[in-house]
Amino acid sequence: MSRHNNRQLSSYQNYHGQHSSLKRDGEDSCGEFAQRKLSRPSQDVTASIPAAGSIPSLQTLSARRQMYERDFPLYKQPVEVGCFSLDSERRFYNDDRQLRYYVEPERGPNFKLSDGYPDRYVKRDDGVKERLDHILKWILANRSKLEMSHAAATRPSTACDLGVDFVTWRGHLTKLLTTPYETREGWMLAVTRLGGTLYVSEVETEAARRDREASSARHQEMMYWGYKFEQYTCAAEPRGRPDAGGVVNTNEAFCTVVRTRLAAHSLLFSGEVDCRDRDPEAPLAPACYLELKTSAEICTPKQRSNFHRFKLLKWWAQSFLPGVPRIVAGFRDDDGVVVSVETFQTSKISQLIKNEHNCWKPTVCMNFCSDFLSFVKSVVREDNPRVVYLFSWEPHRDVSYSVHRDTQYCFLPDWYVSRITHPQSGEGAGPHRSQTLGRGYNSHESTKNPQGH
Repeated sequence: MSRHNNRQLSSYQNYHGQHSSLKRDGEDSCGEFAQRKLSRPSQDVTASIPAAGSIPSLQTLSARRQMYERDFPLYKQPVEVGCFSLDSERRFYNDDRQLRYYVEPERGPNFKLSDGYPDRYVKRDDGVKERLDHILKWILANRSKLEMSHAAATRPSTACDLGVDFVTWRGHLTKLLTTPYETREGWMLAVTRLGGTLYVSEVETEAARRDREASSARHQEMMYWGYKFEQYTCAAEPRGRPDAGGVVNTNEAFCTVVRTRLAAHSLLFSGEVDCRDRDPEAPLAPACYLELKTSAEICTPKQRSNFHRFKLLKWWAQSFLPGVPRIVAGFRDDDGVVVSVETFQTSKISQLIKNEHNCWKPTVCMNFCSDFLSFVKSVVREDNPRVVYLFSWEPHRDVSYSVHRDTQYCFLPDWYVSRITHPQSGEGAGPHRSQTLGRGYNSHESTKNPQGH
C-alpha cells in the first residue's frame, strides 16, 4: 500500500498546477422513482412516482458541454491502496507479479509492430464479460486495508460498508469524462447499491457488440500493434531488457487500485497499468507509472489538430484519473513501423490544446462526471444487489435510466455478496478462500517491487 511523502505531494501539486480551483484535501428509504425507457427495455421496467416526503430526482441528465463550463471541481490526489495481477489465463493474484519496467528506446527506434502477428499472439476473448469480478476479488482479499483507511469516517457503518461511495473500473470513468465531446459511441452503465456503496459496471451496447463482431482483419492487426509496442519498451525486471521475440498475450495484466474523491463522491477504482519507471529513486505509485500508446505519425496541420482534439482527450482522461503523470507515444507509419517516440506530461496536455478552436476542456469533463455521479446517487435508492439501475446515453441525447429486478443485468456475484455481507464466514486462508475468490487466487503479497507499492 502506498504512503504519502513530501515528494509525492509536491509532484501532484505541480501535476495539477493548471487548475487553480483544485483542492487537496445504511439503506435509504426514499423509495423508487419514475423510470425512463431505454431503446432495449426489459420487461420488468416499471414506472412509479416518488414516495411521499422523498427528495425528487431528475429523470434525465443533460450531456451538453455548455452546462459544465464552471470551476474545476475538487479532485483529491489519487492514493494507491493496492494492486493485483492477472496471468496468461486471466487468473487473479493479489500481488504485482505482472508489473513491468519501462526501458526508454533509442531515437528513431524502427520498431516493427507487425512482427509476431498472428503467430506469437494470444488474444483475450472479448466476448467474455468479466464485469467487476477482479476488483471484487481484490476487495475481499484486502478488506482490512479499506477498513483501516476509513476508520475515522463518521458515516454509519454496516457489515458490508466499504467506506466509499463508488466502486468501478477506471475505463468506465474515462467514458464519463469524454461523454460531453463524444459524437459516435454511446454507453450503458449498470449500477447497484450494496451496503451503501454504489457499484458501476459497463454493459455492452448492441452497436458495440456489432462493431466487435464485425471487426476487420486490418483492425485486429492494428490492435496488436499497441501491445507489441509495449513489448518493445518493457522489461520484466528493473534491470532487464525487453524481449521483443516473446509471445504477446493480452490476458496478462497488472492493475492498480486507487482511492480518491471527486467533489462529494469518494471513489475506489482499478485500472490497468502498462509499466513503471525503472529508476529506484522514482516517486511512489501511482506517480511512477507510465501509460504507453501508439498513434499514426503526424504529417499535416490537420492531422495534428485531430490528434489534439480527439486522441489527446482520451489519453488525458485515462491518465489523469489515477494520477499517472507521463504518456509515452510511439508514432508509426501506415505499415506499423515506429518512426519516433514522444513523451507527454499529463499535466501539460491542456496547454497543448489551448490554441485549438472549440476544443475540449478538462473542467467540462470533470464536472460532467461529478454531476453524473450525483445523478446516480439521487436515483439509485434501493440497497439490493438484485436490483440494477441501467443508465444509458447516446450522442446528442440526455442520460436516461431504467430499473431491472432479477434480470441478466445483475452483476454482483453471489460469492461476493455472501462474503461481503457475512465477513466472518470467509475468514481464514487455505482452499476455502481460493475456491471462493476464483481459480488461481493467491492472497500472498509479492516482494518483487516493494518500493512501487
